[in-house]
Amino acid sequence: MSTKGKDIAEGSSRSSASAASDQHQHQHQQQQQQQQHPLSRYESQKRRDWNTFGQYLRNQRPPVALSQCNSNQVLDFLRYLDQFGKTKVHAQGCLFFGQVEPPGPCTCPLKQAWGSLDALIGRLRAAYEENGGLPETNPFASGAIRVYLREVRDSQAKARGIPYKKKKKKRNLIKANGDSSNLPLHQ
Repeated sequence: MSTKGKDIAEGSSRSSASAASDQHQHQHQQQQQQQQHPLSRYESQKRRDWNTFGQYLRNQRPPVALSQCNSNQVLDFLRYLDQFGKTKVHAQGCLFFGQVEPPGPCTCPLKQAWGSLDALIGRLRAAYEENGGLPETNPFASGAIRVYLREVRDSQAKARGIPYKKKKKKRNLIKANGDSSNLPLHQ
């Protein structure tokens, strides 16, 4: 029996072993880089939210593939999250509806605050595209989601007696006569 066949066989097992070793080294290097550069709070939240949404889709009956996800699943997810909310939202028939500081407890439900939902959608919208989704098909960027968030914002503001006012953008201050020659210049 020739040793040539044996060398070829050993060579192929060595190459697959070295490929596995290379892959292991690559994974180890990635872990080291992540330890050297820990994720920002935003990136950590975005990853956690993305994983939570993926788990939510897998738990649906029948499970929903991310590629088949649409704004309806996103809206269902947002409604599902309400059960974990901490913001008291008074119902229309509640004695404390519209009061900024109600004088006593009531049985109105706790829900997710509008600001939390808005920030969540922003993170999920970014994560969708970072994970290969196309901006044109992003279910987190749909008009239905914007309408839902607007309705939540308005209903929570009414229930708490706090009118929501859009913040006006600050404009550069220029003297009344329109002369900006006295403004300091950056050097």
